[in-house]
Amino acid sequence: MPRWRLYTEFTIEAAHSLPQYEGPCRRVHGHTYRVRIVAESDRLHPSRYLPTPDMVCDFRELRWAKADVEAGGLDHAYLNDILEAPPTAERIAEYLHRETKKRLPTGVKLTVTVWETPTSWCEYTDEES
Repeated sequence: MPRWRLYTEFTIEAAHSLPQYEGPCRRVHGHTYRVRIVAESDRLHPSRYLPTPDMVCDFRELRWAKADVEAGGLDHAYLNDILEAPPTAERIAEYLHRETKKRLPTGVKLTVTVWETPTSWCEYTDEES
């Protein structure tokens, strides 16, 4: 079946600590997290910004986390204050996936990739392998 895939990438400057980690990551430190979000659907939908069914979803809905923490995003946030679990790359990707899904039409599949460093990343998806 034909499908559309949307891709977007952005960065978030944020701090976190892993208090139970045996090593320097237990102290507060920051990262420039790179985030890639892929939304996929076999049908098009209207959006909050376009009333006709011509989008998988709006890019604005995929990029909500890029906003400053005081505007509801994650930029310049202390992630321990936001995530319920220790803010590992895995939990950040899971959180972004869950919060982004709330903004999308039903049936849109989502994959979120979070880079903690240029060489270390995590992918979280609702796709089954």
